Amino acid sequence: MKTMYLSTEDGRFSQVEEAASGAWVSLIEPTPAEIAAVAKEFHIDPDDIGAALDVEERSRVTSEDGYVLVLVDVPAMEDRGGRPWYITIPLGIIITPRAMITVCSQRTSVINDFESGRVRDFRTFMKTRFTLQLLRRNSAAYINILHDIDKLIDQGEANLRRSTRNEDLVNMFELEKSLVYINTSLVSNQRVLDRLMRTAGIKKYPEDDDLLDDTVIENEQAVEMSTIYSNILSGTMDAYASVISNNQNAIMKTLALATIVLAVPTMIFSAYGMNLNTKGYPFEAPLWGFYAVVGISFGISFLIVVYFFRKKWF
Repeated sequence: MKTMYLSTEDGRFSQVEEAASGAWVSLIEPTPAEIAAVAKEFHIDPDDIGAALDVEERSRVTSEDGYVLVLVDVPAMEDRGGRPWYITIPLGIIITPRAMITVCSQRTSVINDFESGRVRDFRTFMKTRFTLQLLRRNSAAYINILHDIDKLIDQGEANLRRSTRNEDLVNMFELEKSLVYINTSLVSNQRVLDRLMRTAGIKKYPEDDDLLDDTVIENEQAVEMSTIYSNILSGTMDAYASVISNNQNAIMKTLALATIVLAVPTMIFSAYGMNLNTKGYPFEAPLWGFYAVVGISFGISFLIVVYFFRKKWF
């Protein structure tokens, strides 16, 4: 979908039908026809527009003939088995002399904030500031998602304390994967920020220095948060894996001890139950012989149990 917006000098922001000078062209899930039309109108290589639609594309800044391409990763949601999970997808920012173009494979909160007018001091014709505002909003979106992941980690730990179901462990594993993707994307975005203001095709303005510093600091904060949460989750998963292993060992130990306790009466009863001439068997003649054999069998088992308790094996 192709949508165009334009800001005026007095701060008014509205959707327009034609891309005038200083406009913002937003491409969300663009069709091949829309990509070709935008590429022709603004003299852009269609492959550079399509790069933002490739989920495997890495973050980078490239200066082409007459325009600059900025690729960063933005957070998004993906449905997995009826549950939403966090992923990262590329966002392309193309800065041309005539207009600013953003390309993304799906609608994200970062783009929505600008299209809805929730961002203050936003002007479509101020391309450098617009780019930095996009990147700062992106870092803020990562921080918000990391706070949500932190709550999910706490919830997962609470569930694992009550029970060690496979579903709870799988959910924690999915969170760990999401944190790996997020951390990798944030580190790549940090490299883009470091190079962005050194690119010749982007004009530098002294009034944007503070915004750049704030964007870098916020992205670094997100990197640190993702690293901390990833380490916490990894340690939690290792701890619960050890707990599960210890529980299984305890169950196997209990079953082995119970087998030993029951083995003695089993062997005695097996010997007395053989279809042989019983002449000469102990207690085969008296009427109370059956009870004597049963009592001796369970007496020996009781002594074995007492021995195990003294050894603290039970």
